Amino acid sequence: MQPTLVILAAGMASRYGSLKQIQSFGPSGETIMEYSIYDAIRAGFGKVVFIIRKEFETDFREIFGTKLKGKIAVDYVFQDLQAFLHGIAVPPERTKPWGTAHAVLCAKNVVNEPFAVINADDFYGRDAFEKAYNFMVNDCSETNYAIIGYELLKTLSDHGTVNRGVCVVDEKGNLVSIAERLNISQKDGQIQCDDNIEPRVLPLKSSVSMNFWCFHPSVFEISQRMFDAFVRENADNIKAEFFIPIVADYFIKQGIGQIPVIPTSSNWFGVTYKEDAPSVQASLDVLVAAGEYPQSLWA
Repeated sequence: MQPTLVILAAGMASRYGSLKQIQSFGPSGETIMEYSIYDAIRAGFGKVVFIIRKEFETDFREIFGTKLKGKIAVDYVFQDLQAFLHGIAVPPERTKPWGTAHAVLCAKNVVNEPFAVINADDFYGRDAFEKAYNFMVNDCSETNYAIIGYELLKTLSDHGTVNRGVCVVDEKGNLVSIAERLNISQKDGQIQCDDNIEPRVLPLKSSVSMNFWCFHPSVFEISQRMFDAFVRENADNIKAEFFIPIVADYFIKQGIGQIPVIPTSSNWFGVTYKEDAPSVQASLDVLVAAGEYPQSLWA
């Protein structure tokens, strides 16, 4: 069974205002997520599921319906504030979605096979999708999930500090935990964190999470149980979010299974600052010029 790609795009409205304003980076107007879909298709993925807000369904179908027709199966899932609440009341002032793990949970009824989860606005690279595909086809199970690990040095910005989920990895290469480190930058040949947490200097080859996960569908049952408890405890907290690392941490700590950190040679890039946009476009131009991608992805 071919694995599925789940793209977290429900939060895009807050960044772009309207999906018609999604920034074009490729030479033929492609968005960053189109490169992820292209890489997933050539790696062997069989379906892509967009997790979006209901009000952007028409825009998404217009943007991707024609481009992807005949190339990969497509489905759309809506992250709704009321989904999986089972009657628990949400404060009327809450407008923020419940977080990335809740977004994944919303795909429960359309995903029945091993699946990868990525952000809509990050570039992950061909090698990462090939590694994810191989894992899901050969090794993914109810007790074996995975995360694609990127070298921290390759995920920094020239235009300011970044926050990253630094992976703590055991001697077998399995994830122990993800530590959210803040205000990371490179200074004097070192990677430093200005967040009052030790160690303040991180190894250059530290592995970080860029939210590229590989899951067995058994994760839905775990997530739903956890979300039930999370909502009961946080119903009145309008800022509370149910993140994927919360589920991953539970999966590991409860001894349900392991999460190997799969290293990739791909360079990640994304738009942390608006000043990053030209470098993202330049990076794609280099890859296109080298023949890694065609001038027009869907021509």
